[in-house]
Amino acid sequence: MRSSWKTRMSFLFLSLSVVLYTQAVKNKSKNSDVGGCFCKLNEQVDDCACQIESLDQLNNKQIHPPLQSLLAKDYFRYFKVNLKKQCPFWPDDSRCALKDCHVSACSEGQVPDGIKAEIHEKNKYSKEAQEEKSQTCQEERELSALDTTISKASQEAFKNWTDYDDSQENFCEIDDDTSADSQYVDLLLNPERYTGYKGASTHRIWRSIYDENCFKPEKGIAYGKQRSLAGLCLEKRAFYRLISGLHTSINIHLCAQYLLPSKTMLGSKTWGPNLEEFKSRFDPKLTNGHGPQRLKNLYFAYLVELRALAKAAPYLEQEDFFTGNDEEDRDVKQGIKNLLSFIKSFPHHFDESKLFQGNPKEAHILKEEFKNHFRNISRIMDCVGCDKCKLWGKLQVQGMGTALKILFSGDGMGPDSTVTNQHKKSFQLRRTEIVSLFNAFGRLSKSIQTIELFREQS
Repeated sequence: MRSSWKTRMSFLFLSLSVVLYTQAVKNKSKNSDVGGCFCKLNEQVDDCACQIESLDQLNNKQIHPPLQSLLAKDYFRYFKVNLKKQCPFWPDDSRCALKDCHVSACSEGQVPDGIKAEIHEKNKYSKEAQEEKSQTCQEERELSALDTTISKASQEAFKNWTDYDDSQENFCEIDDDTSADSQYVDLLLNPERYTGYKGASTHRIWRSIYDENCFKPEKGIAYGKQRSLAGLCLEKRAFYRLISGLHTSINIHLCAQYLLPSKTMLGSKTWGPNLEEFKSRFDPKLTNGHGPQRLKNLYFAYLVELRALAKAAPYLEQEDFFTGNDEEDRDVKQGIKNLLSFIKSFPHHFDESKLFQGNPKEAHILKEEFKNHFRNISRIMDCVGCDKCKLWGKLQVQGMGTALKILFSGDGMGPDSTVTNQHKKSFQLRRTEIVSLFNAFGRLSKSIQTIELFREQS
């Protein structure tokens, strides 16, 4: 009897040991797989003289904390967007009915008075407006015999001319702020996260972006397959890495803010990081080896937008960031100057002067092709069937387009070139461009910071 008892205990002990060993092997394998996601993040950013490790240090310690604080301020949290624009490429037949796809627009009274364009102009430029009004009255007295009316046809023509002039320097289409369908959205109340929007509709969006608007060295490369950049010029490689980096950033946000099941039977679901979802998108074993390069492309996109902020620093440092709240406006203005000082001090910025060089005629054609491809992508954002996904897609594409506008404007191109607000006719940013620029960069910054979270979980 005693012998039988010892035998059973030995068997149980052996079984437990096998279970523990098997679990340890699984955990080691799991950690190894996740670690494989980051295998390219100890290298240099492609086509740049910058180590990824240095960007991690800059972002996570110096840029991300103050940037997130700024983005919570009124000036940056309210974004005017038209979510009702029709898709220009195919019928909008895939609207998302999930509750998490919904966007709550602001009521008229929720938006600070200073942010509304007409009140902003009245307050911010009251002295100039009075001087202009006085001058206008004097001119009317002197020229009262003249017919100063303008026909509706002429007004429409002027608008078309303005739209055309604006489009020449813009890399993306920007919603008309005066449209009745444009509404202010509080970005803090409508965070970017996993909504359940997936399937054929999302695949069509990204397939159209990659297969129809990204440059590729050969025909027949399908969306989701390995895309070799060999043989592509620097500009076309840069375009692909920008889009891939943006796509990666969006995927990281969805993995970091995933709807998790309740831990108890009576508990509610919560939003949080989903390691398995992260692995499914970036593990080399689950992505045919593509995942690590996708993560690496995130740093390329980050470096490009970082350079745009550095180049536009003289312009942005002169902005009032006006909302009507004097104390907060002063804090934001000082916070922007502090943030830009960190950004300007970074020694390894992206060098845009290397792009569109060579034969001037060929460079001009390539630049227009580059610009038209990006504009198409901004239009594709209106085809997204989930309003929340559309909101953040439009904002991030517009922010990246604003960064490109900055890079190819100003007193030249290269590490020392800048854009200023001294010559408004040659360069100017609308409020919606500034808001999208900082929020888009904030999304990239958050993605890089989130990578550390998944590293720790692994």
